[in-house]
Amino acid sequence: MLIDLRSDTVTRPTPGMKEAMFSAPIGDDVFGEDPTVNALEEKVAKLFGMEAAIFCPSGTMTNQIAIRLHTGPQREVVCHQHSHIYLYEGGGIMANSLASVKLLDGNLGKITASQVAAAINPDDVHATETALVSLENTMNKGGGSIYTLDEIKPIHALCREKGIKFHLDGARLFNALVETREKPFEWGAHFDTISICLSKGLGCPVGSILLGSKADIKRARKVRKVFGGGMRQAGFLAAAGIYALDYQVERLKEDHARAKALGQMLALLPIVSEVFPVATNIVIARLDGVTPEDFMKKLAEMDIKSVKFGPDLVRFVTHLDFIDEHLEEVGKRLGQL
Repeated sequence: MLIDLRSDTVTRPTPGMKEAMFSAPIGDDVFGEDPTVNALEEKVAKLFGMEAAIFCPSGTMTNQIAIRLHTGPQREVVCHQHSHIYLYEGGGIMANSLASVKLLDGNLGKITASQVAAAINPDDVHATETALVSLENTMNKGGGSIYTLDEIKPIHALCREKGIKFHLDGARLFNALVETREKPFEWGAHFDTISICLSKGLGCPVGSILLGSKADIKRARKVRKVFGGGMRQAGFLAAAGIYALDYQVERLKEDHARAKALGQMLALLPIVSEVFPVATNIVIARLDGVTPEDFMKKLAEMDIKSVKFGPDLVRFVTHLDFIDEHLEEVGKRLGQL
């Protein structure tokens, strides 16, 4: 039995999702004529209390479109040094928007309003213009750590005061919301743009949504076209998103429970010196006396897949295709190390 814990992107559509996809009415989305894409965009915009939305192939694209909307040459993005937009999007901030980046440090990948305030550049001919603050929730490199509304409200207030745009990479935002019980519309009220990934814990095969004002999303459609993200009969994919939002949000807590159990198993291994606090579905283990490559090779021999996440770190991610049977089997195999 192969157990793939590299990412929650490895999930496959459930039978119910497949049925929804194959029965979806479709049209040409570039012409704005795909009824299922339109329904998904309207559904997510309403859920977050935001004016409009656009469906894109990936979270990288929705993030990069947002950055393009809010920045440009001689402008700067403020984010955590471990942010996905900086580490894992191919240098897109520079390549797509010609913008600079100011990187901040923070506990478990999170930053504070006081850090942001100190990072804002002065109105000086020598300095770039601080144009955008970007947060990530949940925070991948922080082990799935969660921002709460109380933590983001002061950052939002600061951005409004300084005239700085505020973006959320909410690739796993629903993982956070099922834990905090905060409402999507409460988050929508605090950001200029929000990116939501449908192909991670929600289990869709492809797709992300970018939310924003009507004006921003109108511009986003042009940027999406430039990025090559215009899709035609995309309703088949959008139908998966609608299904996921209707049926596969609350079950994320099952992934979190299994992640906590997995973290406890890993913490018992002599070669594991630390397991990051497990808040959602990401488990990061720090190794002692063995390299990630050697540990992962041993796991691979046991048909367990994981990813290197630093010089001494290995990451595991639980998801809807990882069930109790797999968790029990992982425990047995880890016991053989």
